[in-house]
Amino acid sequence: MAQGKRAGARPKRQFRPVLLGLALGVTACVVAWGYLVYAAIDFGTTARGGDGTAWWFLALAAVGAMLCLFLGLVLVARIAQALGITRPPQDGVASPSPSTSPTRPSQPGGRRAAR
Repeated sequence: MAQGKRAGARPKRQFRPVLLGLALGVTACVVAWGYLVYAAIDFGTTARGGDGTAWWFLALAAVGAMLCLFLGLVLVARIAQALGITRPPQDGVASPSPSTSPTRPSQPGGRRAAR
């Protein structure tokens, strides 16, 4: 029954606590982001009513919400890397530079015409 099958043996799924920690971190960041956005809206309403100190709280809540969202996106990228969906850049370079890639003179017609 297994003859001719080209698929290799599948690795056994196992519990990885690192992924659980990252998932909980993303959840906490998203919940904190939602609360800070709600607080910023509330502080904005209060500030428009004439309270001057509410503007400072509005700015603080907006910056906090921005940082929570950024941290959540960083954690999602780490989850994708841990699951093997994405790979880290090689040697700190995100993409190969044009000077390091081999250059060939282009010939009209492609590879078949070059034979």
